[in-house]
Amino acid sequence: MAVRFQKPTAAFVAASWAALFIGAVVYLIGLWNASMQLNEKGYYFTVLMYGLFSAVSLQKTVRDRLEGISVTGIYYGLCWVSLLLSVALLAIGLFNATLASSEKGFYAMAFLLSLFGAVAVQKNVRDIAAHKSEAPSPLDEAPDPN
Repeated sequence: MAVRFQKPTAAFVAASWAALFIGAVVYLIGLWNASMQLNEKGYYFTVLMYGLFSAVSLQKTVRDRLEGISVTGIYYGLCWVSLLLSVALLAIGLFNATLASSEKGFYAMAFLLSLFGAVAVQKNVRDIAAHKSEAPSPLDEAPDPN
């Protein structure tokens, strides 16, 4: 039996893109304005990129499994480990950073908002693609002129 997904509403699609954009941009603006060494900025930037990639990859593998697309257990486990590792790397970095508690909270919340936005955007992309492939196009319903 095929799994059917509803098309997401325009409001949810917009909110998802906003969460991803706002979280990532605010995180990066904070990083740009931070008074830390360049290697620290590079660390936090890499953790953000790694987290976003691993969140999208995990969402894709979960969705693939739900749709019956073959995903190896090793890759599925690697996706979980990657996501948890990116969160742990951020937490360890912030714990050891010489930042104010408010700055640490800022980076943590912007990071988590970005991850949520990335997962939601990936879900919406898959739902919209599935909806388009299930819905007949207006050309399919047009009468034959001959």
